[in-house]
Amino acid sequence: MTKPLVFITRQIATDATARLQEVADVEVWPQEDPPPLSVLLDKISHVDGIITMLTDPINSEVIKAASPKLKVISQMAVGFDNIDVARATERKIPVGHTPGVLTETTADFAWALILAAARRVVEADRQVRKGIWKPWGPDVLTGFDVYGAILGIIGFGRIGQAVARRAKGFNMRIIYHSRQRKPDAEQEFGASYVSLEDIFRFSDILSLHLNYTPAAYHLVNRERLSLMKPSAILVNTSRGAVVDSEALVWALQNKVIAAAALDVFDPEPIPPNHPLLFMENVVLTPHIASASRETRRRMAFMAVDNVVAALAGKPIPYCVNPEVYQ
Repeated sequence: MTKPLVFITRQIATDATARLQEVADVEVWPQEDPPPLSVLLDKISHVDGIITMLTDPINSEVIKAASPKLKVISQMAVGFDNIDVARATERKIPVGHTPGVLTETTADFAWALILAAARRVVEADRQVRKGIWKPWGPDVLTGFDVYGAILGIIGFGRIGQAVARRAKGFNMRIIYHSRQRKPDAEQEFGASYVSLEDIFRFSDILSLHLNYTPAAYHLVNRERLSLMKPSAILVNTSRGAVVDSEALVWALQNKVIAAAALDVFDPEPIPPNHPLLFMENVVLTPHIASASRETRRRMAFMAVDNVVAALAGKPIPYCVNPEVYQ
């Protein structure tokens, strides 16, 4: 009996691929760069399942081209704004993702960015590598104290709370803003709920952890950046489109805020001539907040679990659109 066919848009953990090969014939895109749209259109037209990444545009055109036998789109990521979920739901195609697995890893990385930006670690590293070693002086590479500072968190879900948990060790005052208040978390972390305007106004360090929705587009804009302290630091490990990058460039150039640390951009990758690339007071990383070996392996297995369940005719365990089963 012929096995079902599954296409994976990038190399994933070999043992996760091996598990999938027990129940399916598996084809893996061999390159580091994402497969072009023409390849996605071709593959989805005849496979039974597909494992995708955030950089794959699974838009209405791709879903329209899907084979009638396609049983699942399984994304190896928590987010899924690259997938036209509504169109997939119309086609009764379950969409899977990998929730929860990124929490601690992303919180660790957010803290790496906070400390790097506050203490000018990347700037100092560049100077050492270039042979620029200024004599010790009162103002040489002075940064900002994190201990005892006010940490603002926008988006107080699992990752935001994990960041807050780490902040307790730095004796920080925690303020947050989210769509809903979290009384239990407020008690656990001593956190205070504040308005959106006040979190910009009072934060020494403002860390973004909200899910992306159309309402979140350019939430961080020129008007809100203008409310921030001139010593404030903005950190974004959520989604690039949450921040108006032109407004951020303006705020940094005009010393409206002191620094920023960004793991996500809009678009990605960041254009090679973007002004942010030439600023010393910005830490930039290429969307790697979840990039630990352990986490990526767990993500791979969760994505495979979705496919294995779908191929067996069962509901997928990590489903974005469970209404397809109604």
